[in-house]
Amino acid sequence: MTKKNNHVIGILLAVAIAASAYGINALIPSGILGETLIALLLGMLLNPLLSRFDLFENGIDWASKYILRAGIIMAGITLSFSQVIHAGKYALILLVFTLGTSFGMGYICKRVFKINWKLASLLSVSTAICGGTAVATLGPTIRAKNRDIAYAISATFIFDIITVIAFPWIGQLLGMSDTSFGLWVGTSVNDTSSVVAAGYAFSDAAGVLATIVKLTRTLFIVPIVLIFSWYYARKEASAGTVEKVKVHKIFPWFILGFLLMVGIRTTGVVPLQAVNSISLLSKFCLATALAAIGLKTSLKEVKGVGIKPMIAGVIIDSSVVIVAFFAQAAILRFVP
Repeated sequence: MTKKNNHVIGILLAVAIAASAYGINALIPSGILGETLIALLLGMLLNPLLSRFDLFENGIDWASKYILRAGIIMAGITLSFSQVIHAGKYALILLVFTLGTSFGMGYICKRVFKINWKLASLLSVSTAICGGTAVATLGPTIRAKNRDIAYAISATFIFDIITVIAFPWIGQLLGMSDTSFGLWVGTSVNDTSSVVAAGYAFSDAAGVLATIVKLTRTLFIVPIVLIFSWYYARKEASAGTVEKVKVHKIFPWFILGFLLMVGIRTTGVVPLQAVNSISLLSKFCLATALAAIGLKTSLKEVKGVGIKPMIAGVIIDSSVVIVAFFAQAAILRFVP
């Protein structure tokens, strides 16, 4: 069998798993798990069986790397720089608090629970930016293990399931306004689908604002990845793994594609129907890439990570939820 065909078989396998994930998700009420998580879990379940066959390996590796990047680049079409302006100063100020909390608590948990810095960073970026997409973006950049990527994504979705159910009820109980609830959910819930579900469960107005704030958070994936690219290269250099930091080698070039798509969307030249189609293709690419990552990841390895990182993830997520709640209340009261 030729090397090209070998790639094709592995890629088609990942695509088939992603398609199956969409079918399964359609059967689940409110799509609460999401296609990407289901694809990841299906891949992990099939790992013990399919890892015995070498013919899938090249295609799976290719899908986990290049299809992932394609999905991230196309995800930029859902954003526009004008959305940041529309979200307003309240959202941007609030993000300063939540980003600081997420990475601050991530550092503390790393020291307290003795978690490796890569897993701690993935847990923090998941909470700070955009859940599974952020983890899938940063993981390869810092050469994180597949088990750590899978662990961080799983922890994110478990927490999101809880927030989708609990947040609208808490918001009603506390008598929060549409603006207050939208800001809270948009800055403290991880995955975009969970933000949309929780926001619109409260009200349409809250759902719209929460979505805009969440998309604004997603733009921060660019500086975060650049910072971590530099940090990883410096750590490797200090350990003697590489001679010195070379920007052209550590720079995640696919981020430029992401920004290009954001710029294209900002111009308004792309019809809404095309935007929606590209967005759907982006999500399918991400599901395919995560299926491939799952196929490369053993459930036993993920289980072997232990309970401490899960506790750390809960602490990071809970801290952001609490800080976001009080910060949005203070900002709406004191910022003119």
